[in-house]
Amino acid sequence: MHSDLDADEAWERLRASRSNPPGKAADPGARRKTYAAALEQTGQMFRAAAVVDSATRPLQVFYGLSQAGRAIAAAALSLKGQHWRLESHGIKTTGFHLPFSDIEIRTDPPGTQGSFVRVSEALGSPVWGTDPIRLEDLWDLLPPNLRYPLTARDRMTPLYADEMSVGTHEHPLLSVPVCDIPDRVIDAGTREALAEFLTAYPAVAKHESYVTTRTLSLGSEAPPDYGGRYNYGGGELVVNWEMPQGSAPQDQRLEYLRSMTRGYGGARYFLPVLSPMKQELHPLMAWWAVLYALSMLARYQPAAWVKLISVDDSQHAVPIERLLERAISHLPVLIADTITEVST
Repeated sequence: MHSDLDADEAWERLRASRSNPPGKAADPGARRKTYAAALEQTGQMFRAAAVVDSATRPLQVFYGLSQAGRAIAAAALSLKGQHWRLESHGIKTTGFHLPFSDIEIRTDPPGTQGSFVRVSEALGSPVWGTDPIRLEDLWDLLPPNLRYPLTARDRMTPLYADEMSVGTHEHPLLSVPVCDIPDRVIDAGTREALAEFLTAYPAVAKHESYVTTRTLSLGSEAPPDYGGRYNYGGGELVVNWEMPQGSAPQDQRLEYLRSMTRGYGGARYFLPVLSPMKQELHPLMAWWAVLYALSMLARYQPAAWVKLISVDDSQHAVPIERLLERAISHLPVLIADTITEVST
């Protein structure tokens, strides 16, 4: 549902920022030097990643993102004192003997100095400690993976919020099509099935109402009206939220929508909250966790990795190829947007 991202424009933004660094990176001294050096390394890592294939691409892309994390931390207004200094990965991967989808990912505890933890802190994104989260569940948090499932299990993927549909008239309700609702929910066709599904999406679950099959009524027992189905699966539902301050103009309703969603390359998404997390994971940190797992697999289990990316042997080869291609084009935009987010 999201539009194509302009990586070249993002690299221009990042390079231009080095002569006038944002946020705390503007302070003379170590933060400014780290910001510039880390972004230079990020750019070189991504250029290297662009000329190799899946056999080693996870290494260059992940370490490019890791170095970008140092620039993000250096610029972050919320990281005071020496908290912007990153010392280790702050994230761990185990279970390489398990199926690819079941590889386990853990993080260091909150308040520690690892890169994943500190950047998450700057972004208001959760860490989950010793309780493992499966790679598949983190994989499914990335919008470009919507059409690339790892297994046939029920998925919890981002729900695209069509903010272009927010009308210009003043109204007490924010009404938005919530897109990419999965077939299993639509096929069930009941209010109960929808309510159960939305428990993982707290911002959507607190809606006031939604369009039902009764065209003239929002009756309490009427089932959801999902409208047309997508050719690639799934569909959408127009959902209504009551504005906190009553009737509101378009700009205030858009701001309310943005307070409930996460941005990704100019689009807005409702993200699920994975157990044991207490809030949704920032998209950049979902990329970080997935790429870390792939890089560790490629680095420490090279024979297994080569088999996994063989199109003759593995059902996951093409999804992995596609993800790594998207990493090169999507991450520069997310990095540039994240630096703006933490420095303003």
